[in-house]
Amino acid sequence: LTHQRLVAYEGETPVRRVTVSTGLPRTPTVTGRFKIYVKYRSAPMSGPGYYLAGVPFVMYFYGSYGLHGTYWHNNFGQPMSHGCVNLPTPEAEWLFNWSKVGTPVVVHY
Repeated sequence: LTHQRLVAYEGETPVRRVTVSTGLPRTPTVTGRFKIYVKYRSAPMSGPGYYLAGVPFVMYFYGSYGLHGTYWHNNFGQPMSHGCVNLPTPEAEWLFNWSKVGTPVVVHY
């Protein structure tokens, strides 16, 4: 979270590094150890004050917190979300194809 980066590992080896946008101070991204529990190629997302149709490459890891592609901003490297991890859509597609349900997700500062 501190560096707004996602790193994908195979074992101990980093295989992809991506600049992301995580939760804003009033809607922080959860920290801890989780696992991807469901994946959707496209899904709507909504919450207080927003509705986003067709969010691409969604990978939920805790409740309504997920990793996903982002078409509504290009300000990666800055917190921007309601708690999810926003990725550039091509990077989210790569992660979606690389991961599987059960892939560990570790979120930390």
